[in-house]
Amino acid sequence: MTASPLHATLRRHVEAGAVPGAVGLVARGDDVEVVAVGHTDVEGSAPMARDSVFRIASVTKPITAAALLMLVDEGRIGLGDPVADWLPELAKPMVVRTPTSPVDDVVPAVRQITVEDLLSFRAGWGLPDDFTLPAAQALFRVQDHGIPFREWPDPDTWLGLLAQVPMLHQPGEAWLYGTASALQGILVARVSGRTLPDFLSERIFEPLGMRDTAFEVPASKRHRFTAAYAPAADGTLRLTDTPDGAYSSLPRFPSGGGGLVSTADDWLAFARLLLNAGAAPDGRRLLTATSVSRMTTNHLTAAQRERAALFLEGQGWGYGGSVDVAPAEPWSVPGRYGWVGGTGTTAHLVPATGTVTVLLTQTAMTGPTTTSFMRDFWRATA
Repeated sequence: MTASPLHATLRRHVEAGAVPGAVGLVARGDDVEVVAVGHTDVEGSAPMARDSVFRIASVTKPITAAALLMLVDEGRIGLGDPVADWLPELAKPMVVRTPTSPVDDVVPAVRQITVEDLLSFRAGWGLPDDFTLPAAQALFRVQDHGIPFREWPDPDTWLGLLAQVPMLHQPGEAWLYGTASALQGILVARVSGRTLPDFLSERIFEPLGMRDTAFEVPASKRHRFTAAYAPAADGTLRLTDTPDGAYSSLPRFPSGGGGLVSTADDWLAFARLLLNAGAAPDGRRLLTATSVSRMTTNHLTAAQRERAALFLEGQGWGYGGSVDVAPAEPWSVPGRYGWVGGTGTTAHLVPATGTVTVLLTQTAMTGPTTTSFMRDFWRATA
């Protein structure tokens, strides 16, 4: 029997040693293909399975955006509201005079940062294409990607540190990566009066049956939890976390930008919520159709997309994820929505066709550029 394009693609990359294992999913309506190849670690301790649990990194971002939009739908906060109403630490942000200016050459922000600025990643803080800019270097010291989210200080402490970093651009001016999702998570907690883990569990994971999605992995599930790796200079894989490691308990900073673990089927359940215009399988409405449309619609100008080419690779940005705006690649369908995770994960949905694709691996990316494995996966499932 001939292997499907999905199975052949996963098998090829596992046999090449790029990853110890992988789970790939493609769903077209009720027709779902899931393939698990390889093992949960380099030692081959256990075979990869459909329900293997992965650190999904930035594939967390669409879920956090959906959570914030639930509060918008309820009228508890508005898209045009200043975030300083809830995040007073950010009430008087300063902005570097020009992107290349030193961090002490600043001017006041011309206006307050709004909820919509956070959702569209145009809040003024975040990673630009040029990491050498002084304000970007200052941000790196607070938003330290050299250590896991789980080792960041608590959200209140972190927010106080961020407030001391000048913004790279005025609010609404430019798309900048990452920081806004962490801020969204803090905003959800403060507006709702719940912790972010509790809010996501009660409002998204439980209604959708996402039983394995959380900020921690209990002992009863760790036999399904994959080890995590990063490529080493000699071409081997370097172990960065074990199933009994960092995710054994809740982190001090439950990051809305990348702190979740999940499975392929759990993310499929979330994608189907968006494909179903915000309604859960039992008919309960978790999001309005308007909010789903805002999530999956590009909000950036052509100039903003061009300046963010390192991360977006020509795509636009909705709320929490990228949006394809042109058929630049075989898999690029205008309106395709989703994102990639630095731990080697990617998940997308195509509203026009009802297609969902999810790839979960345990080998980290080495930079913002999507990997050859991801591109081969998208090509195989297009």
